[in-house]
Amino acid sequence: MTKRPDGSVHRYTYADAYGRICRLANALDALGVSADGRVATVAMNNFRHFELYFGPACSGRSMHVYNMRLPDEHFRYIINDAEDEVLFVDPALLETVEDNAHALETVSQYVVLGEEVPETDLEPVIAYEDLLDRQSSEYDWPTLDEHRECGMCYTSGTTGKPKGVAYTHRAIYLHSLMSGHVDANGIGERDSVLPVVPMFHANGWGIPYAATLVGAKQVFPGIHTDPESIARLIDEEGVTFSAAVPTVWLEMANYLDDHPEVDISNIDWLTVGGSAPPESLIRRCDEAYDTPILQGWGMTETTPLGTISTLRKEVAGRPPDEQYAYRSMAGLPVAGIETRIRDEDGEEVPRDGETMGELEVRGPWVVDEYHGRPEANEEGFTEDGLLRTGDVATQDELGYVDIVDRTKDVIKSGGERISSVDLENELMAHDACANTSANGSRTGGSPTRSCSSRESRGRVPASSIRRPFESASPRATGERADLTRRGKQ
Repeated sequence: MTKRPDGSVHRYTYADAYGRICRLANALDALGVSADGRVATVAMNNFRHFELYFGPACSGRSMHVYNMRLPDEHFRYIINDAEDEVLFVDPALLETVEDNAHALETVSQYVVLGEEVPETDLEPVIAYEDLLDRQSSEYDWPTLDEHRECGMCYTSGTTGKPKGVAYTHRAIYLHSLMSGHVDANGIGERDSVLPVVPMFHANGWGIPYAATLVGAKQVFPGIHTDPESIARLIDEEGVTFSAAVPTVWLEMANYLDDHPEVDISNIDWLTVGGSAPPESLIRRCDEAYDTPILQGWGMTETTPLGTISTLRKEVAGRPPDEQYAYRSMAGLPVAGIETRIRDEDGEEVPRDGETMGELEVRGPWVVDEYHGRPEANEEGFTEDGLLRTGDVATQDELGYVDIVDRTKDVIKSGGERISSVDLENELMAHDACANTSANGSRTGGSPTRSCSSRESRGRVPASSIRRPFESASPRATGERADLTRRGKQ
């Protein structure tokens, strides 16, 4: 099911989708796309984008999903670096492609994901539906090596040029099997799945693949990702599982507070990723809406799910406060993922839940190299083949991983390491705070903390927060605290 831009609804079955995916594969042949070529997508969550998850890959090609939130210079670099041959674009996102088309060196065909082509300078260009209408609904699928590339994403490039990450059929299949496990996302045939996380973000966290594997109903919001639209979809489509970044559920919680008549209790659980959800949000969703939140951690390089905050039986019987503390962590490594935490000297740290180090991971869906970037491979992987995540973490005796910071964000003050995540969570627990940010000082002094008001979206007086905050985190106190600047989304 897809909610179209005009608010109407498109529905079809997996059998219907299969026929169209066959047409798409035939169309790629007719366009002359190389047998192992890549095609790019610049698109939101909808049924046409879903078809592109399978048509290129199953015909031996690779689908490259592009994150349109990156700057233009990254767009040009990424499309050229991936050597994409065809570019599929949603009508609403045409401007991004038009502004950069002059610099795209390998794209030979543009396809607008709609029934017709709106006014555009792109050339040559064709409407997706016209492209499919010319083709057969049957296809002679090739037998493919499981190690063949089937998809590609790029990292966000926050510390340099974005890095290409190629996924294999084997990795996607095994990740999908894991995602359906009861102690992972637990997606099954009876579920109604709503991925709010964009399909261009690490393949929508692998959810479209996992839901297809088990035959679950899939609900795509398209451009309608505001709290009211998502709440309506959850209610009307009987959604049992959804996934998004914390900001989406923070906004949803505020919307539900203002609209108590809205019921989303059919949700079995929400998976949250991208950044750590504050414990206050987890409690709020439990107590006010009967909607449990699990935190998942992963990266583009891990396809992406690596850990999830399910509760082991040893923890499930503990007092609620302890359970919430565990649910606020990155969680347990999912089946198939190996973790290791090492300090700055390369020594593995004890699993005591306190000693920090850089998290390193390895698994059957964790990549072991970047596309065409040997220098990044040297920095990004250990000598024995583990991915260096750049995340500062601890791990306890039960195996729970707690991401306390990025290596570049960790705050050092008074000779001690302070987690910016912990500081932000302490601030978020205050009733006045809607969003927060904590940042280190270049001089090693007290960190800067920022908080935006829940009610006015403006300033929160420092005096209303400093005292309880100091008692919770004495190392982060001081008159230099700034609680009035922009919040962190």
